[in-house]
Amino acid sequence: MSELLPPLGLRQVKVIALAVQDLDRANRFYEEMLELTPAYEGDELVGWWLGSVIMMLKPDWQTPTAVPNPRITLGVDDALATQEALQAREIVIADAVSDYGGYYVGSFLDSEGNKLWFCSGATSSGLGKRSANSCTASPSAATFKAARNMSLMSG
Repeated sequence: MSELLPPLGLRQVKVIALAVQDLDRANRFYEEMLELTPAYEGDELVGWWLGSVIMMLKPDWQTPTAVPNPRITLGVDDALATQEALQAREIVIADAVSDYGGYYVGSFLDSEGNKLWFCSGATSSGLGKRSANSCTASPSAATFKAARNMSLMSG
């Protein structure tokens, strides 16, 4: 069957988003208690590095719970091609790919109704801070920003 379907181009998890009630308190926790490295876009703190994954904290998202609540964004080779490959497999596209400042972001639903985001895109400069060239190259704070913008649009 896979011989007839286009490749999905899935590469890796790029962003995990967690709900928080107090952003300042949460940032102190991840910096001081867990000793994670901050992720920046330009001079803006956008999250925390976990290896090659950015963990973003969402104070305006939902109430944190002990039940798993993260949003996951997958880095892909080409978001539009991934969307077409998902559709060829009759997988539900929850949010069609859209351009968010040069980053192409969309989402689909898994078999249980969980929304998974995917992203590819342009370059970003970290101004000397840990940054990357694209959504699918090395870790990118721009991936975070694109995913954050998508979450503001669709909750």
